[in-house]
Amino acid sequence: MVKKIFLVLFLAAFFSKADAQKTATKKVKEEPFVAKVLVIGNGNAALAAGVQSAISGVKTTILLQAGGFDLSPVNEDLSSGIQTRFLKEYRAFLMEKDSTKTVPFDKQKANSSLGVWVDSIKNLNVVKNIMWTKAERSGKNWVFRLSDGSTIRPKVLINPADAKLNEALKITAPNTLWNMLDYNNTLYRTSVASGKLIKGSKATIFSMYQLLVPNQENLVWINDPESMAIGQAAGATAAYAAFFDLKTSESNLKKIQGELINYKLDLMPFADIKQPDTNWKAIQFVGITGVLKAEMDGKSAKFSPNKLVTTDEIKQPIKDFYYKAQIWFDDYKNPIITIGSALDMISYVGNKSLETMKKDIQKKWKTSYQFKTELDLERQINRRELAVLLQDFMPPFNVNIDEKGKVVR
Repeated sequence: MVKKIFLVLFLAAFFSKADAQKTATKKVKEEPFVAKVLVIGNGNAALAAGVQSAISGVKTTILLQAGGFDLSPVNEDLSSGIQTRFLKEYRAFLMEKDSTKTVPFDKQKANSSLGVWVDSIKNLNVVKNIMWTKAERSGKNWVFRLSDGSTIRPKVLINPADAKLNEALKITAPNTLWNMLDYNNTLYRTSVASGKLIKGSKATIFSMYQLLVPNQENLVWINDPESMAIGQAAGATAAYAAFFDLKTSESNLKKIQGELINYKLDLMPFADIKQPDTNWKAIQFVGITGVLKAEMDGKSAKFSPNKLVTTDEIKQPIKDFYYKAQIWFDDYKNPIITIGSALDMISYVGNKSLETMKKDIQKKWKTSYQFKTELDLERQINRRELAVLLQDFMPPFNVNIDEKGKVVR
């Protein structure tokens, strides 16, 4: 009798343990990785595109078709966003602590330095040594058969200048080039990348609309596979369509620009405003509108944050963005803009309470804004101060523009 009871208890414990193991196995079982964005390539742009798409919240696969990334030197361009993060990881891998020292570029070491960083990025899957064998459309989306027998069905494809892939998909992509920053052409307002060294100048921009191919939905085309900046812009553009279940032709320029600035990418190539600057974001947002224009010297574009603001400098740009500015500037006869007059203009044009603004600014001047100057309403305002006040109380960035950068009101 005792033996039977013992046997029953043993069997009960055994099966309970087995059931617990099955339950535990079910809990740790991972769901298959289903990518909404597919990047095909292993260069600079492919890396940045995949990383940005993933950190923008979309499951992303980079199909390397090789054993690792094949990166190129990037030191000649203005560095921001993912490129800056990559350089930080590379220097750490080389154990170089002097941030002012130029380090030699080694492709093998550059690839090795990506390991821990890339592996830690949620939503990112890097597939190595597997080729695509067949590529085709599936409605507005894509189907890729791979050499290991698997299939990927992404919503959005990012192609960093793979001519063979375009041929398979019967796509003719435009030869899109970087643009020199030119305030006579409002295209700069549509910029999603900047700072590529072209003909000795880093005062360059790249429009979001140059990433899209006419009559090809859910394809993001990168004509410069060595540019991390364009890659990052492509990643944000693809992620926007995938995340909101939209077509790439429905891309929201302002949302994508805002996402890229939030992830520290320079959309305007201001060589004298680096990201450690507390006001970098405000200067980028206002700078891309052209309300405060850069000074060009043939090699770079400089924001000149300490330069004092004149009425003539901002009158027409602000009038272009706001109807009510016409009335205010018609009445304002002073050739310079003081802090007080800037607040008065913002109050009138932006429909803000002047007294409430003054109280708010007194609190923020040394804290949130971290200005080193003193708050004196009678003093002529500088470009840094005006950019921050505009972005805080009357952001011209929020005004709609068309594909050519012209204001739509």
